[in-house]
Amino acid sequence: MTFYDREEELAALSGAFESPGSDVFVVYGRRRVGKTELLKQFCTDRPHMYFLASQEAEHRQREKFIDQVAAFFDDRTPRIDGWDEAFDYLGEKLQSEAVVVVIDEFPYLVAENDSVPSYVQGFVDEQLQETDSMLILCGSSVSTMESAVLGHKSPLYGRRTGQLNVQPFSFQQARAVIDYETVDAIRSYAVTGGTPMYLTLFDYGRSLAENVRSQVLSPSAVLYNEPEFLLRTELRNPARYMSILEAVAMGHTTPNEISGATGIDAGPLSKYLQTLRQLRLIDREVPVTASAKKSKRSRYRVADEFLRFWFRYVEPNRSSIEEAPDIVYDGTIAPDLPIHVATTFEDVCKEAVWEGIRRGEFEPYSEVGRWWYNKDEIDIVGLAPNDDRILFAECKWTSDPVGTALVEDLQTKAGNVRWGPDEREECFALFSKSGFVEGLADQLDDHWSLWSLAEIDDLLTPFW
Repeated sequence: MTFYDREEELAALSGAFESPGSDVFVVYGRRRVGKTELLKQFCTDRPHMYFLASQEAEHRQREKFIDQVAAFFDDRTPRIDGWDEAFDYLGEKLQSEAVVVVIDEFPYLVAENDSVPSYVQGFVDEQLQETDSMLILCGSSVSTMESAVLGHKSPLYGRRTGQLNVQPFSFQQARAVIDYETVDAIRSYAVTGGTPMYLTLFDYGRSLAENVRSQVLSPSAVLYNEPEFLLRTELRNPARYMSILEAVAMGHTTPNEISGATGIDAGPLSKYLQTLRQLRLIDREVPVTASAKKSKRSRYRVADEFLRFWFRYVEPNRSSIEEAPDIVYDGTIAPDLPIHVATTFEDVCKEAVWEGIRRGEFEPYSEVGRWWYNKDEIDIVGLAPNDDRILFAECKWTSDPVGTALVEDLQTKAGNVRWGPDEREECFALFSKSGFVEGLADQLDDHWSLWSLAEIDDLLTPFW
């Protein structure tokens, strides 16, 4: 598999290893984001021992760990009776040379013995710190990593020297993989999202429709059952979680709407939503002008583009897909896809705003997000509290050029946004797939900026 991007992550790991003394690095993120490939790339050309934990009995995991340590140091496998002895043995061997020690899927060890973090703590405090070696603890169970490794109640709290929360690729990063022209690149990203494995499954010499049919709608394809597989690896009874994800993907975004669509009462629903947030499968949003802790205007969205696509189009139509996938694509997916892609386009434009801030194309804003109140919604609002400046932006994934109607509508909605003083500075931006009506730019003052698809793509193209 080709390795893409992750330069910042590799630089962080390399800087830690090359600095004097020992290091304890924590790498985590949900499944399929490329953590293992990142660590393999980092370990290349460095002395390293890589141990992949599995869902096995504790004694088998420990035996395999000891076997691997002994094999790496060309030693006879000793008789070990506990994890404390196992880490003592590793510590003895690390006194002779600087080694990168990777324990991947660390949560599997914790699941079998919740004292393992304590044994690792003893190893770090008593032996590792006397070496120039590096211990990397990696895991896909975000909740376990945050509690058993990073949490303040963990024995390992305060021991880490660095951490990486590995995220899916942004659209800007994914462009290194997606070999389509801009329109189809955004459409393709709306299907695969930024998960490296999903991105590399598509053949960009074929059309998007062909890729969706062969890689998503085919019952023999990996992606056909991927979300169900992911949920079953994390949850014992995923049925209710799947119904919640389907409801959110179909546009039921408030707790009341989700409860109505799924039939799950508010009390249990809150716990299910919290679990899905911990797994990084859904996000909770509040208007950018509101307090995340205090606001009751929360909405939920599926955090991953592929999951949103799958629960919107695949899960509700499984029976039909089994019989006639082409009919499902032509009759259900293709007509509705622009609506699905429009949400992705908003995220792409938000990326463009942040990149524009970094490049000086936009004034600086400390917060950028969506805003809504009652029936009014604005796709992007940027806040600069220190300068009393606010940005209002709309993103249109339509076949028609944008004209004065959108300008007037945005100005009207902007007047309803309660933020800052009356004399605040208001800036506006429009992003459009199909450009703008002739002469629109001449009608607007310097507080407005217009962004065509080509200009968005240029803005998101890295400097070389």
